[in-house]
Amino acid sequence: MSLFSTIADLLKPTAPPDPEVAAALDRVIGMVDPLVRAAPRLEKHLLGAVEHALGYCDELVSALPGPIEINRRSFGNDMLVHALFATPNDIDDMLGRSQAVRDFLDRPECWASDCFCAMLAARRQQKRQFGMAQQGDIIRADVPQEVLYFSDQTLIEPCCDLDTTRHRLRAKALESLLRTFNSHVETLRHEREHLRADLSIEHAQILAIQQRHDGDEEKKHTRHLVELDVHLRQNGEALMPENLVEVLVEFLRHPETALSLTPVSICIDRMGIVQDAGKSSADAQTIVFPELSSRDRRQHLATLVRISRDEALNAVNKSRERQKRYIII
Repeated sequence: MSLFSTIADLLKPTAPPDPEVAAALDRVIGMVDPLVRAAPRLEKHLLGAVEHALGYCDELVSALPGPIEINRRSFGNDMLVHALFATPNDIDDMLGRSQAVRDFLDRPECWASDCFCAMLAARRQQKRQFGMAQQGDIIRADVPQEVLYFSDQTLIEPCCDLDTTRHRLRAKALESLLRTFNSHVETLRHEREHLRADLSIEHAQILAIQQRHDGDEEKKHTRHLVELDVHLRQNGEALMPENLVEVLVEFLRHPETALSLTPVSICIDRMGIVQDAGKSSADAQTIVFPELSSRDRRQHLATLVRISRDEALNAVNKSRERQKRYIII
């Protein structure tokens, strides 16, 4: 290749990014901490990392199982649904108190279909207890057991169209990553405030020690003052816009450190009592589900679900009626 061709390739304008990537880049820049937005040529630095993170979020949402039916019938037939809720009434309670469901039912789009999809998230809980169990021909009442149950059931991004739900979940996953990064920047800010306060206190202590002419004590506090000053300088460098951008790029290229799915497999009976692995029977079956680990480091079961619009509407109306009665009382 000639020198002229090489120079021409270098001067050739960069092809515009995919529209979805460009939209994600705009969302990232709009959500990141203002310090990051002060960095020069921000779009150029972030483009590749945002594209990678968006692809990761796409894979994450595509890996969600379902949608599974959530209703009273599935409570009796599906062991996972049976484990997710203590009673069929708890399904109605979840639907009735869900603000996301209420907002969805208030929009005209809810009438596009007689059912809607959403992501269901729930926290897995396991506790130990003593209960009854048959051991051979003997039924004992003091057998140690481990019970599986779920709490904090939450519905996210309800929508009649499954593809739209997945698209919105991808956007939420990317937003979760950005909130994690912003929390990191906020931690650096708080650290800077504490270091500045400690420096002021240390300066005041050294002045007081100098008045007492305590040389050894003054040396000790002077060393501490130097250490605080070094830490403050390091903190200041970390908060420089160009350095924050480098950290953000590295973070978006490795999003699995803040957002990931882990498969879980547990064998339980219909009472939720954990059984030995492989002991699948009419009374004990193995349920399989992924757990989502997000920015708060807590883990939640995550699966796509399908729910009847009319059943959700009835549940919301019952919940509103109960609230009215409480207000009157």
